[in-house]
Amino acid sequence: MDTEPCWSVAETELFARRGLPFGPDEKALVIGKSLPAAADAMAEAFGESGGGAEIADELLRLVTEVVTAKAEAMPGARELVELTAAAVPVAVASNSPRALLEAALVRGGLSEMFPVKLAADEVAAPKPDPEMYLTACGLLNVEPADALAFEDSMTGLRSARAAGVPVIGVPTLKHQDFPADVVIGSLRDEELLAWVRGWPRR
Repeated sequence: MDTEPCWSVAETELFARRGLPFGPDEKALVIGKSLPAAADAMAEAFGESGGGAEIADELLRLVTEVVTAKAEAMPGARELVELTAAAVPVAVASNSPRALLEAALVRGGLSEMFPVKLAADEVAAPKPDPEMYLTACGLLNVEPADALAFEDSMTGLRSARAAGVPVIGVPTLKHQDFPADVVIGSLRDEELLAWVRGWPRR
């Protein structure tokens, strides 16, 4: 799901409520982080020491409203997931809380496509810690080195790397140096889709 624009709308609103601008530098402080980590970073930017929990509640309310109304699947996501799931087991491992993850997947019509769904509030340490990827691989009964992650943030990339999972990068911040194993501009990448179509079907 392409929820990053929804997060940006909510984050922009939170900054605006405090009379502050929200641009690329501010986005870099929060992108890909779990809700508590993003809220703590925002509290520091706002000069609201110890205010992370309140900001997290405020941010979650805002982003849930936007996701429920406007979130869209990344271009090519449905086809890629369908092709992949026909060949290998698939999972979604998100730094969003479970309620927000489910709202996004339902909005995009993808919820039933993932037999394994793992959210940030279901692990002890979310991304960039490797726990989420290691847990997902365990649930899929797949060795991390035999898995493949699709990541759009540095936080997620670090998590997958730490777990020993190869990464295809689809970076949200296009100007960012993104040291994935392969970097593509879109999930509709023709070479990617042709490669997946060539996998043996289950």
